[in-house]
Amino acid sequence: MAQQYTKKMIRQVFINMLNERPLNKITVKDVVKECEINRNTFYYYYTDIYAVLSEIFQTELQTVIDEYNDTLSWEESFIVAAKFALENKTAIYHVYNSMQREELENYIYNVSGNIMIRYVEKVSEDISASLRDKKLIASFYQCALTEMVLRWIASGMKEDPDTITRRIGLLFDGNIALSLRRSAGLNDG
Repeated sequence: MAQQYTKKMIRQVFINMLNERPLNKITVKDVVKECEINRNTFYYYYTDIYAVLSEIFQTELQTVIDEYNDTLSWEESFIVAAKFALENKTAIYHVYNSMQREELENYIYNVSGNIMIRYVEKVSEDISASLRDKKLIASFYQCALTEMVLRWIASGMKEDPDTITRRIGLLFDGNIALSLRRSAGLNDG
């Protein structure tokens, strides 16, 4: 119990600092001082600052997976998933502009993939689309969503992601089901 509390405290202090300054300006010394723990305690849980960052993204991904609801559209699921980024815009921007950008890109890619794979599976329940095509459709939307989010971050996160995501949903409404029906009608033989 105390271990979980300490790890959570370290992650929260780290996020708070990341919302205040760039990643390369945060040290283990800063974190342990703010947490009022010793360096050995920090190193018991994490190898370095980047391990804290990695665990934060893994924890957030698990939250998205746990909160996924089959009654939600992919748009609503994605908006729920974007909550962490919206609550920590500066931190996300600092990671994006750091040497750890790949960690952020992988997180976004994994969240997008999780949402789209589940959504494609739900839509395809009554459609006999091939497994290969289901994966291809989910992957296409996963890549598109990932790149859209990265562009949004690169442009300073000014536009409202809720509005953009809902607009994309309206513009592409029915395309996934249509693609799945096309798959069912194709002769792969």
